[in-house]
Amino acid sequence: MSDRIGRVAVIGDQDLAYPLRTLGIQIYTPGHLEEARKILEELEQEDIVLCFLHQSYFEPLQEEREALGKKFTPVVVGFSDYRKITDHLDEMMRDMAVKATGSASLVKRRGNHETG
Repeated sequence: MSDRIGRVAVIGDQDLAYPLRTLGIQIYTPGHLEEARKILEELEQEDIVLCFLHQSYFEPLQEEREALGKKFTPVVVGFSDYRKITDHLDEMMRDMAVKATGSASLVKRRGNHETG
């Protein structure tokens, strides 16, 4: 049995991933796809056993994920953030409003709410 303790990593946007550092999670915040690719390829040397990979990198790095999947660790899983879900819900509500009324004028965009 090995005395090595593996770590958990997150590859994603800084504003989403950085708070996880307080939990002891290794954070990687690549500026572009090639940087994310290099980080993912180097996870083995970093003793990472589980890596959460943001949805924006998940599909483009499929080959790299599959190569790592042939090894025992690290295990790479995808995660999404609230921003994508919120945008999706906005679009769904807008589509439903158009189907129901023929117009999207009843659906307000975020940040355009009236006060008073």
